[in-house]
Amino acid sequence: MPLKDLLAALIVIVAWGMNFVVIKVGLGEIPPLLLGALRFAFVAFPAVFFVRRPALPWRTVLLYGLTISLGQFVFLFVAMSVGMPAGLASLVLQAQAFFTVLIAAVFMGERLRWNNLAGMAVAVAGLVMIEMGAAPGTMSVLGFILTLCAALSWATGNIVIKGAGKIDMLSLVVWGALVPPLPFLILSWFFEGPALMMSSLANISYVGVLAVFYLAAVATVVGYSLWGRLLGRHPAGKVAPLSLLVPVLGLVSSALLLGERLAMVQWYGGLVVMLGLTLNLFGSRLAGWLGARLRTVG
Repeated sequence: MPLKDLLAALIVIVAWGMNFVVIKVGLGEIPPLLLGALRFAFVAFPAVFFVRRPALPWRTVLLYGLTISLGQFVFLFVAMSVGMPAGLASLVLQAQAFFTVLIAAVFMGERLRWNNLAGMAVAVAGLVMIEMGAAPGTMSVLGFILTLCAALSWATGNIVIKGAGKIDMLSLVVWGALVPPLPFLILSWFFEGPALMMSSLANISYVGVLAVFYLAAVATVVGYSLWGRLLGRHPAGKVAPLSLLVPVLGLVSSALLLGERLAMVQWYGGLVVMLGLTLNLFGSRLAGWLGARLRTVG
């Protein structure tokens, strides 16, 4: 991967790693479904008047908006509002990397190598350790399941991007953001109620405003534009696992800024997930290097 693409990946990792702390802070003032509506409303407007519509079928734009924008964040925001800690959410959400590789193999014919399967198996074991190691009251099972649903939605959106070919990701992010606000508002009206919606907006502080700004401008416009560009240039199996570096920053920032603490077995589970990333990314190369060394020695 070229240096400029590695730097783009680093920007995405930082933007998304801090994203979970910002979500948690934003949920302290704004209910989850309303927060989703505000996030994508400010992604779309006023940018949609200045950014050209992507040269894609409306179906692709709609699918992108329904998966990565609406589906992922309905599940994630609600998960965090019902007890999913920010640091663990940043980790569990990265199951999207393995969902992406599997979906790409099934529907796009991308080759599934031994290291992909080994990495997935190891990461699943790590996720099980995280779930089983949760102390009572520190992580809800519902939150854990909803976060996995968010990961699946994200992975499905990755495949939508991959199947679209060469695209202008900024325009897709902006125009795709037209899809979620109305469904978010309808869901908020029915499940959170108009009274809570109005009260949250009337009493929002500068902290809530800054949270919405970060989620819209940094995490969405910058993060997903760069992420989609990387997916367009490189195989899904090579790009998607890079997002597993996001939890490193997510776990550290949530511990430092939110005071979240994990049980020791959950830390071990996180390390196991990271081992899965290493196998997924470098297992084939490492096996080749070891094979060459053994042949040389022999």
